[in-house]
Amino acid sequence: MPQFFLNKRLIILLVSIIILVALIGFSLRDREELTWPEQFVKDTTGLVQSMVSRPAHYVAGFFESLKDLQNTYEENKELKKHLDDIARTEAKLYSLERENAELKEILEIEESLGDYEPMQATIISRSPDRLWHEMIIINKGKSHGVEKNMAVMTSRGLIGKVKSTTPFTSTVQLLSALDPTNRISAAVQGKEKPLYGTIEGYDKENEWLLLKGLPIDAKIKEGENVITSGLGGVFPADVPIGKVHEVVPDEFGLNQTAYVKPEADLYNIEHVMILTRGMTMPPESENNEEAEGENL
Repeated sequence: MPQFFLNKRLIILLVSIIILVALIGFSLRDREELTWPEQFVKDTTGLVQSMVSRPAHYVAGFFESLKDLQNTYEENKELKKHLDDIARTEAKLYSLERENAELKEILEIEESLGDYEPMQATIISRSPDRLWHEMIIINKGKSHGVEKNMAVMTSRGLIGKVKSTTPFTSTVQLLSALDPTNRISAAVQGKEKPLYGTIEGYDKENEWLLLKGLPIDAKIKEGENVITSGLGGVFPADVPIGKVHEVVPDEFGLNQTAYVKPEADLYNIEHVMILTRGMTMPPESENNEEAEGENL
């Protein structure tokens, strides 16, 4: 009995193999039409693939779009950083070029200051309020040899004088300061002879210095140079102050007042020169007397 069932299983296996081989051969044969089981299987498979592939492609496309968006965001962020770096570099280059040109001018003007030795200094503070045109603070003080009433200039011309000092800083009163005691002895370089007066006052609206006390009969032309006179021994002579823009009689008609456009930029100041005597300075009492004479 067991032998019979064993033979029966063997027969069924052989028949199944034969049928499978026949089906394979039948399916590999060139035919114009498929059988309905094949059509059913293929249609079912295609429908299932279609139902699965569309959502799969959609999900894959969604995540790919997110990845592209992330890459675009990172690239945009990197480009903005490069643009900021370029802007900072250009600003720094512009500042360095301007500073280099200013320092070159300072080196060139040092040779024409006679007995005065220029001491270079840098602006460290400036009040942003109404005192912007009044005072600046520089990084040189008593310990560097700076004293009250010393002239301060840029490479373009005179900007003011030392008002007060500390061991390591000094306060400079600008020519544009609205202080009645802020007077500088100056001269107009006329063709025949210099015409003397004093710089006192500032027209803030037009940014002009006021040169007062000029002779009423003096012929002063627009564009003539205004320089320090050197009288009093505190300021050196021939330091440029500005150029005459306009001349008008004073309120009493006894003298003339010249409106002077400053040579130096009193608004934008970075590097300055403090003019110190190359020789031994006189005693403080004499120096104060000279300073008073300078302010007259």
